Amino acid sequence: MNIRSSAAALAAVAVIGAAAPAAADSSPSPSPSQQALPTALYGEGDPQYDGVWRQSLALLAQHTVGVEPPKSSVDWLAGQQCADGSFAPYRADTGTACDAKTMVDTNQTAAAVQALAALGGHDAVTGKALDWLKSVQNKDGGWGYMAGGDSDANSTSVVIGALAATGEKPAEVVKDGKSPYDALLKLALPCDGKSGKSGEDGAGAFAFQPGKKGELVANADATAAGVLGSLGAGLVVEPGKGGSKDSGCKKADTPEQAAANGAAHLIGVLAEDGHLVSALPGSEDQPDYGNTADAVVALAAQGATEPAAKSVAWLEENAADWAAQSGPAAYAQLIFAAHATGADPRAFGGTDLVKQLSAAGPATEKSSRTADDGKAGQDEEDGTKAESGSGSGLWWTASIVGVCLVAAVGVVFLLRGRSRKQQS
Repeated sequence: MNIRSSAAALAAVAVIGAAAPAAADSSPSPSPSQQALPTALYGEGDPQYDGVWRQSLALLAQHTVGVEPPKSSVDWLAGQQCADGSFAPYRADTGTACDAKTMVDTNQTAAAVQALAALGGHDAVTGKALDWLKSVQNKDGGWGYMAGGDSDANSTSVVIGALAATGEKPAEVVKDGKSPYDALLKLALPCDGKSGKSGEDGAGAFAFQPGKKGELVANADATAAGVLGSLGAGLVVEPGKGGSKDSGCKKADTPEQAAANGAAHLIGVLAEDGHLVSALPGSEDQPDYGNTADAVVALAAQGATEPAAKSVAWLEENAADWAAQSGPAAYAQLIFAAHATGADPRAFGGTDLVKQLSAAGPATEKSSRTADDGKAGQDEEDGTKAESGSGSGLWWTASIVGVCLVAAVGVVFLLRGRSRKQQS
């Protein structure tokens, strides 16, 4: 697990939940002092860490499977935007303007753009958000989690997805002559698996960020993000779409070759068990459900359908309990993986992911109608508010699983739902 520091964070503590070692909705239980949560919010855990992120993934996943999200939930997401276009994880009082203490970040902002762009009708919101993202682009062409932070593969990738979702060409979004693809290429390990002074193996993988001495260490979650970003893809990948299926590693002179190399690395890592693992010092390796789902989407985007299908089969058999504990974003990740591989999200290893996701949010508008329209029965089944909360798993991204203790301001905040672990 790579423990990441931002400009405001003096220390960070990585936390793995009992059943959710990575990238899921990871909202901690509400604090005793927390006010009642908005009824339009997906999940019942404390949203101050990931409210916009999980809401965005939930709405995007529903849209992907043809379910119209409740208008109140869409309006809540759009209403979380700050005046400068950025998004923080959660603003309890949107009547109070954002200020220097409002912890906005690139990941929540880019995820909101992807969701609202897919739903349509929010051009003003997404336009302001893109303007802000462009304003905080780093000189290497990429983005960090926080504005001004060092570029990382996960943040750069989710912003690329936001640009693509709104019709922008990521290659043309440049700072000091560098595009987001240039930033990702700098994070791609060469085919000999060695970079900088680390000497770590990881041919073709992506690193999350360079180490203190510039070394690159292979990171499976960053590799999944790097593949998607290098292909100009977002969180949702259509079945059967993708690039070359060549599994060989070649010198990455282009984003497309870097994506192919990254996919080949993931195929090798997934080959034995069909899933990724996550571990903390002193603890046993645990299956990494969220990052495995992300890897599936990346492989599908690259056109590596066979290994992607193997990992989807593993998720179908094993991920139900993790998703139930982890909440809306976890269900969304599994829906994205199912969609990317042509699996049925309504019969995913015996679990109806669509029903479970809808149950984690407010009832749909249709469910309030009478049965005269012939749809009320199905809507009631798919739109009931879940009794359980967002789950006990902690997360970031995204991914992801990480809780940062921000000593400078005396608060704790959760990094996006993708793990920040470094894997050799």
